[in-house]
Amino acid sequence: MLYSLKKSMRDFIKNFLPDHIEYNGLTLPAKHFRLCGLEFRDDAYYVNSTQAEADRLVQHFGLNLSSRVLDVGCGMGRLPTGIIQRVGDIQNYMGIDVMRRPINWCQKYIGSQHPNFHFVHIDVTNQLYNPSGQNINADFRLPSEAQSFDIIYLYSVFSHMTTEHLRQYVKEFQRLLAPSGGVFLTAFIEENVPDMTVNPENYRMKWSAPLHCVRYNRAFFESILTENKLRIRRFDYEKEADGQSGIYIERAE
Repeated sequence: MLYSLKKSMRDFIKNFLPDHIEYNGLTLPAKHFRLCGLEFRDDAYYVNSTQAEADRLVQHFGLNLSSRVLDVGCGMGRLPTGIIQRVGDIQNYMGIDVMRRPINWCQKYIGSQHPNFHFVHIDVTNQLYNPSGQNINADFRLPSEAQSFDIIYLYSVFSHMTTEHLRQYVKEFQRLLAPSGGVFLTAFIEENVPDMTVNPENYRMKWSAPLHCVRYNRAFFESILTENKLRIRRFDYEKEADGQSGIYIERAE
């Protein structure tokens, strides 16, 4: 009941307040659209975070003007905002999200000014973000050809996704990733816990929303990567938002 009331209030605010602000020559999502914690409502902090994510990809994956990037769960365009500032108009960027509003926002304020940046709504189900979407099955495909991307990026996506859907996404990464490409993602990953737990009790904070926190056992998570000829290259434990771990993945072939 409390979650439903809070969601109704958020929807009301989003429908009647401006959807963007201008800050130091940048168009940013309005403060009430910014996820990942209240600190992101500070404009300077938000901009610095966009740049830090782009810098991460430069440092660990060699992001440059010829790169092709897939941003899964792109939200209101935090990563592309950073890429444009730090690198420029790269060869190809595709942002996908199960929520239509962020895609519309990104098309309006980013894609319209940067033709190499594309944003696509995928209407698949997620109990937290798109409960009425279509179910993911064995035929699930993202809208790109094989080996289309040098970098695949997911920030706080698998932290809200159960095993069945996670397996399908990882399978797609194996198909979409260029031979020398890599994946960066964040997730709640621990040792000595069940393979997958939704909203685990007494873990970091009180989780109340559907799929608010999905936690994985590290060995189990790695086994899914192995099934798809992928492997962890670097594991940064608890270094990301909400205590998530940053995981850098490469092909194992």
